[in-house]
Amino acid sequence: MPYVEVSMPVNAGREAIYPILKEMDKYPDFMADLVSVEVIERTDNTTVTKWVSNVDGRVIRWTERDIFDDANFHIAYKQIDGDLKRFEGEWILTPMGGGATEIKLTVDFEFGIPMIAGLLNPILKKKVKTNSENMLKAIKDRLEKP
Repeated sequence: MPYVEVSMPVNAGREAIYPILKEMDKYPDFMADLVSVEVIERTDNTTVTKWVSNVDGRVIRWTERDIFDDANFHIAYKQIDGDLKRFEGEWILTPMGGGATEIKLTVDFEFGIPMIAGLLNPILKKKVKTNSENMLKAIKDRLEKP
């Protein structure tokens, strides 16, 4: 089962980054691959969000539950319905000193079709990694560019 982990240093504190990560419905405003993110349920520390992504002309849809740990600036997410058999991960914010923070995004997924998984998983893993890197760069640019 493919696992992707990407990280990037950002010249901003966790207090500035975390609110941007929590506003998932705003991601399409600055992330090119996302068509839409809709919040369909919200409680104090969770949301259920419906996502539509366009990766190289392929539309991928899923609904996920997002769990927010505000005290630790941490978000865990897990698909509850969608195109993949499994899709889950987390956002981790780690202080680096000098006011900078490392943003780490993990994605653990399973395509769900065993006969073609060996062929598609490496391709999909590369696409997920590129898409995740693009997400981190978009957040970095949003925080660091005037």
